Amino acid sequence: MKIFITGGAGYIGSHTCVEFLNLDHDVVVYDNFCNSNYETLQRVESITHKTVTLVEGDIRDEDALCKAMVGCDAVIHFAGLKAVGESVEKPLEYYDNNVQGTLCLLRAMRTNNIKKLVFSSSATVYGNPQKLPLTEDHPLTTTNPYGQTKLMVEEILRDLYKSDSTWCVSILRYFNPIGAHESGLIGEDPKDMPNNLMPFIAQVAVGRRDYLSVYGDDYATPDGTGIRDYIHVVDLAQGHVKALESLVVPQYTVVNLGTGMGYSVLDMVKVFSEVSGKEIPYRIVPRREGDIASCYADPTLAKKTLGWQASRTFKQMCQDSWNFQSKNPHGLNV
Repeated sequence: MKIFITGGAGYIGSHTCVEFLNLDHDVVVYDNFCNSNYETLQRVESITHKTVTLVEGDIRDEDALCKAMVGCDAVIHFAGLKAVGESVEKPLEYYDNNVQGTLCLLRAMRTNNIKKLVFSSSATVYGNPQKLPLTEDHPLTTTNPYGQTKLMVEEILRDLYKSDSTWCVSILRYFNPIGAHESGLIGEDPKDMPNNLMPFIAQVAVGRRDYLSVYGDDYATPDGTGIRDYIHVVDLAQGHVKALESLVVPQYTVVNLGTGMGYSVLDMVKVFSEVSGKEIPYRIVPRREGDIASCYADPTLAKKTLGWQASRTFKQMCQDSWNFQSKNPHGLNV
C-alpha cells in the first residue's frame, strides 16, 4: 500500500512512518517543517533501511496536495498546530492551519479518489470531563481553540461520510504521547520552547533549561497537579497501523488511544528523575488557561475493534525519552 502521511516528519508522524515502512508499505511524507526537520526523516530511513518519498509543502496548498498524493491508497493526517496554550494566544492561526488545511486535504483526496483516512484527533474534544475514565460516547466540548479545531474536523468528517458513505474514516483520539524510538535516533524535538511536559522535563535534565514550570498545584488531584494518560509514541504509532488495517469496508469510527492510567506532573518529575539520575528542579506557577485537572481514557473499544492496546509502561516511556534526549542533548539539528 502507498500511504500519504501529512506531518510525517513530526514527532508522532515519524514514529508512524517507521511502523509502516517496517511492514514494507511505501510512504510519502508531506510536511512544511514548521515544527520538524529533515534530519528526522534521514533517521527514519536509517532505522528502517527503507526510503521515504518527501514532498515539502503546506497543508493549505490544495494544488500541491493534489499532485503529491497521486497514486496513493490512503492518508494518515497528522499535520496541525498542537499546543493548547499557544492556541489560546493565536486562535486564527490554529483555525487556518488545522481546519482550513484539513478541508484542502479532503478536497485533494476527493480529486484523487482516495477515500481511506486516519485522522489524528485528541482527547481535548472531551473538554472538562464529566466522568472518568473517558469513553468515546462522552459528551463533546472543548476548553481551548486547539481542541475546538479537532472537534470541528471530526464534525466535518462525520458530515462527509453522511454525504458519501463510500469513505473509510478512522478518528483516533489520542491522549498524551511521550517516549521515543528505542534506538534513540528519533523522539520529540520541538524547535522552540517545548509546549508539552515531557520534552521540557527532558531538557531540564540535560541542562538546556534551568527548571520546570508546573502550571498549578491546586487541582482536585492527589498532589494538586494535573493528571494525564500518557501513552508511548510507538504504541500510538502501532495504533495507526491497526486503524488503517481496519478500514476494509466503508465506515466512520472513533476510537480512544490511551492506556487507561493517569499520572500527575509530579509523578513524571519523580520517575524521570529516577531513570535519568538527574534532579529536576521545578517551580509552581499559575494555571494555564484551557487546562483541566484530570484526563484519562477507557481504551476498551480500541482493543475490541482494532485489536490494539498499549503495552509499554510509564517507566519505559520515561526511559526512552531520556535515551533520546541524552543522545541528542541539543536536538537533531546540532
